[in-house]
Amino acid sequence: MDTPDWFAITHRNARSVQTTVGWIFWDPGAVARYEALGLPGPLGYIAARAAPLAPAGPEAVEAAFGSISPLGIALAFDGIAQQGTTFDAFWHARDEAVVEGLRGYAPAIVDPLIELGPPLWEVVQQLPTVGRPLYASHHRMPVPDDPLLSGWHAVNCIREWRGDTHWAIVAANGLSGIEATILHNAWLGYDRDWLPTSRGSTPHDTEQGWASLRAKGLADGDAVTPDGVALRQHIEDETDRRTTLVWELLGRERSLAFARDFEPPCELLLERVDITAGPNYQPASRIR
Repeated sequence: MDTPDWFAITHRNARSVQTTVGWIFWDPGAVARYEALGLPGPLGYIAARAAPLAPAGPEAVEAAFGSISPLGIALAFDGIAQQGTTFDAFWHARDEAVVEGLRGYAPAIVDPLIELGPPLWEVVQQLPTVGRPLYASHHRMPVPDDPLLSGWHAVNCIREWRGDTHWAIVAANGLSGIEATILHNAWLGYDRDWLPTSRGSTPHDTEQGWASLRAKGLADGDAVTPDGVALRQHIEDETDRRTTLVWELLGRERSLAFARDFEPPCELLLERVDITAGPNYQPASRIR
């Protein structure tokens, strides 16, 4: 048998990993639960995702999130303190919405998540934690008893492991979070500053990012240079190259089954994002 093309498998499956998890960020069921706990949707998303790392404080969460506005993270921490609630409450509220939403919007993903959950957890247990704080903090959380939620959390751990790897590559290339987001926006072909604005960056922060990119020769005026776009492509390719371990550990047959079984329901979840947020959101799921 020919040696599997792990780079191609990784690139392909990264999209479904992101979509399996990312749709919940704007799900009305999740947003309603966050609001019942005292935070609006965007801050509730921050609270739910940050819950495993929250004991380390907002600065650690800011460093791990990479592209999310530090102001938004600070507001989430302040809001939780003012409401007298906990990050874990948002974590559990999000989990309730995940189970409800998956069964309601993409029921075809339920059986694959249940069936692949145990082997995916075997993979998660073997992934290195060095340099991957958000993944490591997620890994410490209890595995849910619900087999559907358990499978979803295995995919979520894989997503955060890839995300930590991505931000390590961004940092290794000398970029800040706002610089990386501006380059990402240009690589996607979005309207100027759409992506940083959507992630809560202030105009001042964004302009500082542009100024820094100009000083590095990665932007000229109001446009990212071809070198800047090429750097963003390099970061994407390098992220895929550095995250093949997930699929190598899972094995060729199961990796291809993941692609086959997850892609159709993930298209439904992406359509859900189009409705609840808009067609530019969840860019890691979009085909360029």
